[in-house]
Amino acid sequence: MVQGITFYREEHRLGISILTVIVVTVVVGVLLCVGLLTRFATAVAASGTIGSMFGWLPAPRAGVFETRSTLILGLVIAAAVASVGPGAFSVDARLFGRREVIIPKSHDDTRV
Repeated sequence: MVQGITFYREEHRLGISILTVIVVTVVVGVLLCVGLLTRFATAVAASGTIGSMFGWLPAPRAGVFETRSTLILGLVIAAAVASVGPGAFSVDARLFGRREVIIPKSHDDTRV
């Protein structure tokens, strides 16, 4: 969200591509904060980060992701959120229920 707002404040020529980038970054930020469509939102955030890293998408002159190391950090965070999933208090957890990981006992366990 911060990146989209910063991008909006700095860009003076608002073309359709720049407006699309701004809207997508703000919507993805809101989805991640609320916890709705978490895996989809992190996939879009990661693809936007990759696009910004390789210069496929316009990048703001100032903002959160100014250097390549912060872009890589954003990718790592997006991958972590995508693999962990939504939190306990997210909208996804309310809609689909909390997920519980059950680790089965191994059959070769000789302890009683």
